[in-house]
Amino acid sequence: MGAKSCIIIFFFMVLATSSPSTGRKKQYKSCKELLLYFHDVIYNGKNKENATSAIVAAPEGANLTILAGNFHFGNIAVFDDPITLDNNFHSKPVGRAQGMYIYDTKNTYTSWLGFTFVLNSTDYQGTINFIGADPIMIKTRDISVVGGTGDFFMHRGVATLMTDAFEGEVYFRLRVDIKFYECW
Repeated sequence: MGAKSCIIIFFFMVLATSSPSTGRKKQYKSCKELLLYFHDVIYNGKNKENATSAIVAAPEGANLTILAGNFHFGNIAVFDDPITLDNNFHSKPVGRAQGMYIYDTKNTYTSWLGFTFVLNSTDYQGTINFIGADPIMIKTRDISVVGGTGDFFMHRGVATLMTDAFEGEVYFRLRVDIKFYECW
C-alpha cells in the first residue's frame, strides 16, 4: 500500500470515528456575573434637581425638554445615572452609568446605546463599557460588553437589558444582567 492510500484510509477512519454535528451552538460558561440597575430621570424643564439625563440634540425645531414625536426619532440624550444593586431608586448607589442614547428609528421605539458603568463600591472598583442597539419594545435585549478597567480589566461579554419600570417620558429603570465570558 502506498503513502497516498494510507492517507486516504486514515482520513476515512478519522471521519468514521468522529461524532456527527448536532447543529447546536457551543455553550459558553460565564466567568463572572453581575446584576445591577440604573435609573434615568430625563430633564423635562421642571425637574432640574432630580434629573440625571438631558436631551442634547433634537430634530429641527424641537424642544430640548420634550422628547420628539414619531418614536423620538432624532433625539440624543446624555446621562449620568445612579447604579444600584436593587431596583430602589433611593438605594445607596454603587456607581454611575454615564453615556448617551440615540433614538435612531422612525417606526418603533429603538435606541442606540453607548455608555460606561463607573463602579466605586467596596465590592467593585473600575469601569464596564457597553455598546449596541436597544430595541426598547422587546422585553429582554442584549448589548455587547466591550471592555473595562480595574476589577473588570479587559472583560468582555453580554449584558441583557430589561426595562424594569418607566413613568411616562420622565423616568425609566433598566435591569442589567451582565455575563462576562472573557475575564482577565
